[in-house]
Amino acid sequence: MALDTMKYISEYRDEGLVQDYVNAIAALVTQPWTLMEICGGQTHTIVKYGLDQLMPPEITLIHGPGCPVCVTDAALIDQALTLAAQPDIIFCTYGDMVRVPGTTADLLSVKAQGGDVRLVYSPLDALALARCHRDRQVVFFAVGFETTAPATAMAVYQAAQEQIENFSVLVAHVLVPPAMEAILAAPDCRVQGFLAAGHVCTVTGYYQYPAIAAKYQIPIVITGFEPVDILQGVYLCLQQLETGRAKVENQYARSVTALGNQPAQQLMAEIFQVMPRVWRGLGSLPQSGLGLCEPYCHLDAQVRFRDRLRSQVETPKAEDICISGLVLQGLKKPHQCPAFGNRCCPEHPLGAPMVSTEGACAAYYHYRLSS
Repeated sequence: MALDTMKYISEYRDEGLVQDYVNAIAALVTQPWTLMEICGGQTHTIVKYGLDQLMPPEITLIHGPGCPVCVTDAALIDQALTLAAQPDIIFCTYGDMVRVPGTTADLLSVKAQGGDVRLVYSPLDALALARCHRDRQVVFFAVGFETTAPATAMAVYQAAQEQIENFSVLVAHVLVPPAMEAILAAPDCRVQGFLAAGHVCTVTGYYQYPAIAAKYQIPIVITGFEPVDILQGVYLCLQQLETGRAKVENQYARSVTALGNQPAQQLMAEIFQVMPRVWRGLGSLPQSGLGLCEPYCHLDAQVRFRDRLRSQVETPKAEDICISGLVLQGLKKPHQCPAFGNRCCPEHPLGAPMVSTEGACAAYYHYRLSS
């Protein structure tokens, strides 16, 4: 079955095609290679279907910082906790943020103590709440890669156009290419090939990636999220490595074009400016985050509530036993953490990768620990 004729999800999970690619990979490989998938959704597919265990022994798949919830800095989460606890604020967030630990608590515990924390599917839902509750401040926690940034930009744009003064956003958006470069520039980098995040490239395209591939002489394959997608991405990456090539290829052509979604990019360029951002596990990375541009800074929760927000946080005590930073850099696997599955589990997470729906630790806990 040719990939360009496949139309349904079931076809991308076809056992025959999976085995064909596993055999092709085994026949292709002549030496050890280490590949990193960027997206947490790809990590969950790899672990759920055991794709890493189907690889020949020469191939190592490691997991990158592909979960925006996981890389959100604890200091920013602490700001979210402070705002969520205010009696005049309705604090809105995506569902996978409520259990992510800050320094001392999480949003779910703030809600249990009386904070008005609400789960929404979109920032536009939060904007609708602001329209309905003019006597309350509504804050949306804007977390995500470039994939979710256009929706945040649209909510900000509409709020400005309608002059909705009780709506603001706590911006935590991060950009993928700078994180890839930070990993490649690290002295202990193990990555020899990238499986890039297909959903991010649906928005951004991949015109930024050839410069990274050329600078670090590393193949980058934009890859989808089903088992056959992942295996074809691995195969294409290994083809380059085995023949000494380093370029960008697009496995996820059914959704991704080189230039991406240009109207979404134009809206993001109007609303956001690129800025430094602290990534949990990677530290401060220049040009790796988004913040509101000057015409929209009155809708920035950090600006509006600057007097209520703490400027500093203590180092989380969990850092002594949680190795999430090493997991997010691909230097350790979740099961190599001494707290994994005992002191750290989804009900009592020490680090964000255990609680996020795209976290590597959560994937290993759900699909490996019980098997």
